[in-house]
Amino acid sequence: MSNQAVYLTAEGLKKLEEELEHLRNVRRQEVAIRLREAMEDGELIDNAEYEAAKNEQAFVEGRILELDRMLSQAQIIEHNSKSDQVEIGATVVIKEGNRKPETYTIVGAAEANPKQGLISNESPLGRALLGKKVDDLVEVQAPDGTLKFRIVKIK
Repeated sequence: MSNQAVYLTAEGLKKLEEELEHLRNVRRQEVAIRLREAMEDGELIDNAEYEAAKNEQAFVEGRILELDRMLSQAQIIEHNSKSDQVEIGATVVIKEGNRKPETYTIVGAAEANPKQGLISNESPLGRALLGKKVDDLVEVQAPDGTLKFRIVKIK
């Protein structure tokens, strides 16, 4: 396991804490009931419900351990909105050629969700943007070749 900082926004930290609480206080009990009911059905060998419940239990416990680790290494992102450089926590407007501008917020990997405009600081685009300023050109290697973006705005 890595001792690397897990960068989170205050909102992201809250979501992970809520997920952990739900897993510990709700899902664990649900899985335990499911396991108990499957065991009461008698034969455990070739019992598909029992196997499914055991697999779910392993998933829930694994996620609890993962969230515990992430939260113990959490570092809250405090973006300086007056900064003229892209940093973790910044919202960046970029433009590729003649396409319409796209807006992304640079977050830690634990919070990344590109469909919601949240990209990881560890992603190729996130890494390329860090430290850049408005009007800088950014090149990102993609499977189809090199993509070139211009930074329009940093918030």
